Amino acid sequence: MARCEVCFRRCEIAEGRLGFCGARTCRDGKVMQANYGKVTSLALDPIEKKPLNRFFPGSRILSVGSYGCNLRCPFCQNYEISWSEEAWKYAEKAEQISPEELAQTAAYYRSRGNIGVAFTYNEPLIGYEYILDTAKRIRDLGMKTVLVTNGTASLSVLEELAPYVDAMNIDLKGFTDRYYEKVLKGSRKMVMDFIARAVQVCHVELTTLIIPGENDSEAEMDELSRWISELKNGEGTTKDRISGGRTEEGAVTGRGIPLHISRFFPRFKMLDRDATDVDLIYRLADVARKHLDYVYTGNC
Repeated sequence: MARCEVCFRRCEIAEGRLGFCGARTCRDGKVMQANYGKVTSLALDPIEKKPLNRFFPGSRILSVGSYGCNLRCPFCQNYEISWSEEAWKYAEKAEQISPEELAQTAAYYRSRGNIGVAFTYNEPLIGYEYILDTAKRIRDLGMKTVLVTNGTASLSVLEELAPYVDAMNIDLKGFTDRYYEKVLKGSRKMVMDFIARAVQVCHVELTTLIIPGENDSEAEMDELSRWISELKNGEGTTKDRISGGRTEEGAVTGRGIPLHISRFFPRFKMLDRDATDVDLIYRLADVARKHLDYVYTGNC
């Protein structure tokens, strides 16, 4: 039996068993990554699909996913590899790719506009060891490492990865404890702490998916975007914006943190409501623009 320290759950994992996320196990009394190098998805995507609109726009990035997740979002877009009966089937047939092989693959696609590797699709931070080993090799190649994450991870994990990660898109799924705890089975405080530190060490963009009847009020968006605007950025966020290396005035203020407000479509276990009204997305974006300089709408 050993305790995992990756997220707020701090799972006590018995020998040979799995934690809540399905991707961490206990071997010889030590917690380790069960999905190390096990790849279920690999694609060369536009960087804007992450979404990252202000980090090397127009480029592409090799996107890689494994399996497992430490949240239980009932509307999950990638439930087949995150948390579902299908996810564990994918785990059994995942392809094993070493950090060296993944870095070499990223380099191979340079000629097609690839700038590096994005760890995405499932929750990457539950397998941070593989990210770290790969990111070091990506850095040696002069390429970039990106994370697309729910931000449900400890600051110790972030600090270990920080020297090798260039950009993140982090979900800030809502701004109430009720929503995080009851609907997502998560911790808003852990995500907020993670974001507050992440913006000091690399380029960060945030995403909020608007679920009808859950996190769709103008008051909540006002509070959420105001909080973002008050964050204190570090020097890392002034680099690599727009088109590679150019800095922007005001980049060290929270107002300069991009927010993506996205439309929900019925999916997975949340089929009991309609897609988010497009006009609502635009209204919420206008609310956010009172506090933030870069607000984008998605899925509209």
